[in-house]
Amino acid sequence: MSVPDTAQAFWVTRPGHGAIQSEPLPAMGQNDVRVRALYSGVSRGTESLVFHGRVPSSETQRMRAPFQVGEFPGPVKYGYCSVGRVTHGPQALVDQTVFCLHPHQDRYIVPATMVVPVPADVPAYRAVLAANMETAINGVWDANPMLGERVCVVGGGVVGALVAYLCARIAGVQVQLIDINGEREALADALGVPFALPEQAPADQDCVIHASGHPEGLRLAMSLVGQLPAKLQPRWNYQRRLALALRLLADPTLDVLISGESNFMDLPALAPALFGPGSKALCHRIRYPVQDEPE
Repeated sequence: MSVPDTAQAFWVTRPGHGAIQSEPLPAMGQNDVRVRALYSGVSRGTESLVFHGRVPSSETQRMRAPFQVGEFPGPVKYGYCSVGRVTHGPQALVDQTVFCLHPHQDRYIVPATMVVPVPADVPAYRAVLAANMETAINGVWDANPMLGERVCVVGGGVVGALVAYLCARIAGVQVQLIDINGEREALADALGVPFALPEQAPADQDCVIHASGHPEGLRLAMSLVGQLPAKLQPRWNYQRRLALALRLLADPTLDVLISGESNFMDLPALAPALFGPGSKALCHRIRYPVQDEPE
């Protein structure tokens, strides 16, 4: 049996509309891997801007995803939270579950250096949170909360919740998650973080971290991806930071950040509601059909 030479990918065909489209796969290079997707995660805030064609012209380069195809406002193939199994490539990676900053697509070929193995104690279905955790790590590094400080995190989306979760694990830090949506209190409780509405937020804070879902905040979050604080640059790189993000996902408590799951082929029909103004989704997980490929 021959190896399939096509893939199915989700494209934003025009603002407010998406479709699954078939496309040829490139030939594998000597240093490439072929990945069969298991799950991908929808990063709703950023992807809503893309889906509705609202990426500002001044931000088109900063908001590009690593394997994006097409230009804003579309047609464009976008996304950066894919988890899959390596079916072909260097022997050390074959059959490994890996994370890749790739759009929603059932199989793909990328350089081996662009996939990071998922630790054995992190299930593939939770590893879709790795890109959000990576952004949260950068946010905490940038804010640099100190032992014993009082910290407020403004914005109870996935990144904000993860920032609060990380800060709460620094010795002596008193952290509070602030959000206009009172329903996020249950999320904060599950993560072991105190919650407050804006009017209840304490004023005597040592550190305030902005992680709201407003466009300015989203653009800031995207601009942090791929950057490292100056003092870490000599020792840290993309692979090391993403590996850290994946290790930090071993806690099953973080499953609370997955607000729903659907089949890949249903994504075009689901997208308008998922990315709509009334959506309450956090990280929505996309499940790909199980299909063995010949070696």
